[in-house]
Amino acid sequence: MAVKVLHHGLATTVQDLGRPGYFHLGIPVGGAMDRYSMRAANLLVGNDEGAAGLEAVFLGPKLEFTEDALVAVTGADMPAKVDGVLQPGWTAFKVEAGQVLSFDFLKSGARICIAVSGGIDVPVALGSRSTYPIGALGGFKGRPIAAGDVLPVGPGSLASEGRTVAEELRRKPGTPAELRVIPGLYWHRLTAEAQQNFFADEWRVAPEADRMGYRFRGGRKLEFVERQQPFGAGSDPSNIVDSCYPYGSIQVPGGTEPIILHRDAVSGGGYFMVGTVISADMDLIGQLQPHTPTRFVEVTMEEALAARAEQAALFEKLRRSMNWQ
Repeated sequence: MAVKVLHHGLATTVQDLGRPGYFHLGIPVGGAMDRYSMRAANLLVGNDEGAAGLEAVFLGPKLEFTEDALVAVTGADMPAKVDGVLQPGWTAFKVEAGQVLSFDFLKSGARICIAVSGGIDVPVALGSRSTYPIGALGGFKGRPIAAGDVLPVGPGSLASEGRTVAEELRRKPGTPAELRVIPGLYWHRLTAEAQQNFFADEWRVAPEADRMGYRFRGGRKLEFVERQQPFGAGSDPSNIVDSCYPYGSIQVPGGTEPIILHRDAVSGGGYFMVGTVISADMDLIGQLQPHTPTRFVEVTMEEALAARAEQAALFEKLRRSMNWQ
């Protein structure tokens, strides 16, 4: 079975749950920006939750199916259509051979996850089928899909059409979005007033927001405690001697615009980090559109671990709701 790409949409790539274990070599974790939605889409069509699907940003692709398949679209509210007929979101629906899957205009959120029964069967690279475009690694020939591509699909499952995810199990960012943050090793570099302002101010997602990092604007400039810069750190107070970057860490170059490092981010460099967004909230970032109002919320390690446990429990509830053990 295969899927023919009639139109690529916008930045549509093959993604799964990523390739952990290579960050120390400069190869990012990668994978779907909204992992919860990708896992849910896969379960809806009977795939393993780590199967490869498609991730599209703001504008969906146009795909023709060569054989019957079950499809599910989760994440952003971008209504799917089969031969022009609207299909429900977060629900498994059938696409017959020769039919075309397309998408209406984006209504909310930023990214959709498209799962096809059997999964997108591109070659595995370093344990994952995820696309890392900057490194030309994984996915379909190491790049976003393009018109004329033919995507291979694995053998389908016996999942039932109409399986759906209950509304209360669909994770969405609020308004304003709240991202929980643990202050980091360089938190002391900010003045007490700047520390307070960082969490008190409302920030907005900048247009420069992608798989590498989400930039934010609108808050007050962060001031630094005066010090003599160490050799090799550069003259700007936001510079440090090179350090490793945790996944989800927040840089603030020049103290002006926070940048959250996301799935395809670099693993180290010379900017200080004010803190790290907790793992339970990283999926929400992938659904933030430019100009979305956002607040950072300070939490402790204990609160972060509790949030991770809550997220795991939510997913187990999702699995049980679809009769997965």
